[in-house]
Amino acid sequence: MAADLKPNERLKRLIDETGGSQQQFAALVNRLGTERGTPTTYTGVAVHHWCKGHKPKEENRPLIMEALARKLGRPITHVEAGFPSPVEGSAARPDTVAELIDLGTADMVPGRRSVLGAASLFSVALVIPDWPDVIGRMESVKSGSSVRVGMSDVEVVTNVTERLREMYGKFGGRTSRPMAAAFLVNDVTPYLRADASEEVRKALMSAVAFLSYITGWMAVDEGLHGLAQRYYTKSLELAGASSDHLTYCHVLRGMSVQAADLGHGPTAIRLAEAASGASPQTGPRMRAFMGGQLAHSYALAGDKGAAMRSIRETEKALDVAESRIGAFGGFSPSTLAYATAQVRYYTGDVVGSVKSLQSHFQLRDPTDTEVSGLRFGALLAERQLEMGHLEAACHTWGKVLDGRSGVRSGRVDRQVSDIASRLRPYRSTPVARDLCERIRQSSRT
Repeated sequence: MAADLKPNERLKRLIDETGGSQQQFAALVNRLGTERGTPTTYTGVAVHHWCKGHKPKEENRPLIMEALARKLGRPITHVEAGFPSPVEGSAARPDTVAELIDLGTADMVPGRRSVLGAASLFSVALVIPDWPDVIGRMESVKSGSSVRVGMSDVEVVTNVTERLREMYGKFGGRTSRPMAAAFLVNDVTPYLRADASEEVRKALMSAVAFLSYITGWMAVDEGLHGLAQRYYTKSLELAGASSDHLTYCHVLRGMSVQAADLGHGPTAIRLAEAASGASPQTGPRMRAFMGGQLAHSYALAGDKGAAMRSIRETEKALDVAESRIGAFGGFSPSTLAYATAQVRYYTGDVVGSVKSLQSHFQLRDPTDTEVSGLRFGALLAERQLEMGHLEAACHTWGKVLDGRSGVRSGRVDRQVSDIASRLRPYRSTPVARDLCERIRQSSRT
């Protein structure tokens, strides 16, 4: 049987191109498996067997292609890696509505949500549809149905989406995302297939684009980053189909935030630059909204000069911006303080980062959410500890625990679960011991 194997020269060439050993490549694949929530234990021997023609499990091939993409900095297809094309692959244009239904159906049913672990892997090489490729393109949403929708239905989508966004901000993604997915599948996608005037259809697709974006944001909260990217991509397609250039740019910026939070600096820059470059509005608040994320991305990628220039431009833009907060969330002084904290931290100024985070909390207003307050509070404590300020860090973490009741946020949960390991070197001190005991007691209730 082994004699019938045909060596996978394509895969071997790609692995050689990464510049590392087969053992190192196996370790990267294993790290990605853990990141996806499906740990693997491959060794260099397994990689050697793949190159000799043995096929890795189909469900783990995306890990291999993502590992190659991250090392080589470009997308890798099944064919390029010497793997069979997936069965669902087709030259036909995907049906955006059908894909939204598939995403939402799997997402809204508790019994099926466990299968979404395979959608947790963030792809640095995700192909983003350009604005010229998506504008006005939505042949699959032509219906002629006997059901007709109007602007009142669009208002329902807009208003419910806003309530879902508020619910996420107050209670976290595990509470709001099943509701968002159910609304998307049961109420919204039938609208997309119903008859409507051109004006109503465009307004509806714009509203659904934002709903898909918000649902993706909720998926990020639970660490389902690949799933979030799929929601984001559908949002880009819907925004293009409705000629909603502004939503398209907002989604790209949100994708940059996701990449930056995961530590993918070059990808965050690529997305932030695409969002900024494609933005149809040049007002000061929009420039600040885009510039703050650019600054964070540059800093994360190690380009201190670009980061500092961008954050200074963001400060100037905010100084002259109007005070109005837009539907997608404005860029406020508290947002600027957070962006500045990130720039300072990733350019080596931990002390300045702590000061900026403290300013963020002094500047927060009712538009800032409970979930972000908990996340940024935990971040402040981590950096206070990094400075050696143990008591201040424990005090800040204590406030996070005080405000956590009723919040079901994956990101907050992960930050809280990290506290004990961060405090391990200090367990002999009463303040650290007491905080760890409080966390242990709360986990039992």
